[in-house]
Amino acid sequence: MKFFSAKSAGVVLFIGLSASLSVSCFAFAKPTLSSDWLDRQINKHPDIVSARELMNAEFSKAQGSKLPLYNPQLSTGFEREGDGNNFNIGISQTIDLWDKQAVNAAIGDKILTAASKQFTYAVAQKKAQALKALINWQLAMDKSVLAFEQEQQLEILLKIVTKRQKAGDLGPVDAELTFLNLSQLLNTTAQIQAQLTQAQAEVNELLPDWRPDTQVYPEQGLGVTNFQVAEQWLTQHPQVLASQALWQMQKSKAQYAMLETKADPTIGISAGKNDVDNVVGVTFSMPLNIRNDYQANAKAKNQQAIAAEANFRSVMRKQKYLIQASTASLISNKKYLGRWQQLMQGRGEHSAQLLEKQWQFGDLNTADYLLALQQRAEGLYAGIELQAQFKISELQWLLNVGQLNVATKLLN
Repeated sequence: MKFFSAKSAGVVLFIGLSASLSVSCFAFAKPTLSSDWLDRQINKHPDIVSARELMNAEFSKAQGSKLPLYNPQLSTGFEREGDGNNFNIGISQTIDLWDKQAVNAAIGDKILTAASKQFTYAVAQKKAQALKALINWQLAMDKSVLAFEQEQQLEILLKIVTKRQKAGDLGPVDAELTFLNLSQLLNTTAQIQAQLTQAQAEVNELLPDWRPDTQVYPEQGLGVTNFQVAEQWLTQHPQVLASQALWQMQKSKAQYAMLETKADPTIGISAGKNDVDNVVGVTFSMPLNIRNDYQANAKAKNQQAIAAEANFRSVMRKQKYLIQASTASLISNKKYLGRWQQLMQGRGEHSAQLLEKQWQFGDLNTADYLLALQQRAEGLYAGIELQAQFKISELQWLLNVGQLNVATKLLN
């Protein structure tokens, strides 16, 4: 039996390289994300531009609600009676007798709060989408690197097997098995490349100025080390605060609708001339809510307030269990990623060399050797996916507890 240690050095080199890259999860020598750069990218996204203008529209509406309800009315009249001319001019003002304007201003305050919190959460959601897209791009890139290395390994192995076959050391079945493994890997590589292209397109859509050689997601994630959830995080979550503000707004609207059942008087004063006589008058008017007392509308607004309260309770309840689920998921993913890293630490290159020697000395046939290489590759893929799952679960946890913006501010 011949030993092709020189010829097969390339196989060991590539396997060892894969193992070392897998432990570090294919870290790139590129700048990590910058908080300021990320915020600029998110703020210029069309969805956020639209959300900001909608928020500004609500702000304008809220400002209008703080103004007086009634404007004064000017009235004039002119008539000719015989040879005389009659004319008058008057001004009237409806009095906000029941202080409806104060309630309307309170509605405006709640509109401000709801719009602000909804926009804050929209920004956080868009940021989470962009960061998740970056994670998925890195996942696809790491898989692509590993797939290309596997392809090169099998190509070198095929050459070695062919030479050993000619030397009578191996049979034709060994070369055929290597060829079949290589052909299967080509399909896998093509699929991974398609995933990489799609992932890059998603990142470009969410981060307009991003390029593969500019900003990358931090290798160790966003640095969450304490998974204890502060009690105020739930009550201060933007979605919870927004739904609470909408509930308070509906309560104020119900109060306003009840005040609408009470009529406001209008007082006016006029002056004029009737032929040669000067005329001064005072007017008073009061709507009579007889045919329509507006009680039905007040009842409807009160029912809407009850519905808004139920929705607020529902949002808070849902957010509570989302936090619990995402916390458990994050802890689990961190645990299994740590176990994988411990298993792989110091074993990647050693196991590759051991398999290589066993195959060269005939202790491992080609079929088992190829199977072992495939299992090692699957282990490396598992590590890549575990790293991505941990980062995504960390990202989702920060979004659910309302601390994503705080975490990203710490990025250099």
